[in-house]
Amino acid sequence: MPTHLRHLITLQHLGAETLEHLLDRAESLREACAHGTRRIDLLRGRTVLNLFFEPSTRTRTSFELAARRLGADVVNFDITSSSTSKGETLLDTLHTLEAMHLDALVVRHRESGTPEFLVRHAASGVSIVNAGDGNHAHPTQGLLDALTVRQHRRHFDALTVTICGDVLHSRVARSDVHAFQALGVRDLRLCGPGALLPAPGELPGCAFSDNFDSAVEGADVIIMLRLQKERMVATLLPDEAAYFERYGLSQTRLRRAAPGALVLHPGPINRGVEIASEVADGTQSRILEQVANGVFVRMAVLAELLAR
Repeated sequence: MPTHLRHLITLQHLGAETLEHLLDRAESLREACAHGTRRIDLLRGRTVLNLFFEPSTRTRTSFELAARRLGADVVNFDITSSSTSKGETLLDTLHTLEAMHLDALVVRHRESGTPEFLVRHAASGVSIVNAGDGNHAHPTQGLLDALTVRQHRRHFDALTVTICGDVLHSRVARSDVHAFQALGVRDLRLCGPGALLPAPGELPGCAFSDNFDSAVEGADVIIMLRLQKERMVATLLPDEAAYFERYGLSQTRLRRAAPGALVLHPGPINRGVEIASEVADGTQSRILEQVANGVFVRMAVLAELLAR
């Protein structure tokens, strides 16, 4: 039986049956809402608040669209004009919002562990959804990446998946690893400069490499990550041109992968740094499919948590 979810903080420790259930629900909701052109009143009377302490384009917009397409009321919390700028604590903000009878808080925060902190201190029945915390987790991104791959490759246990770039600071990489491992991927490769790779014990079961040419060899799925300079502290890296030479996904390097390999990127893209434009816009790119799938995955998560 799939695990019953009250909150979604991480994909770690969630089993394949639960993940497949959420992916199946995303597919069903996509069909039910005619690929986004029809509203479903599954969450009529529910209120979802987007609480984003970091900038976001794809995640915040897709959560808002997901909630609205399910018939929920949506509030976007503007941090810049809120009382947090006057010194209000996170707990006081949480309890103030709870007093307004919300059903779900979708939270993005620069500090790892913030959504779990809110779960522990919430006094009401509000559901907490992690929209990305520090370098810890981004569970709905992991789900949408898995859904995108599943739409093209049905058998996860036969896949080789390579994730390249700033793995150390990437919450996406961690959630992707947890999703793909739970779904049966056996050959999972993490690649990047040594300074941008976590300790192997942090992500057991993965192969680590600082040689992208070998890491991409025969890969069925390649997930590129941007350099998260806003999270780095005095990390010595080559300049952008030198970085692209060693770790950028070019057409030439893509030919080393398996025929028809899928190219993914969580965005935002730094063209010419981690990926060439002709690859990002090429026939093997599934980047815009990821964006579209993000809405339906987030619909599935909200429906799972809130539908009566």
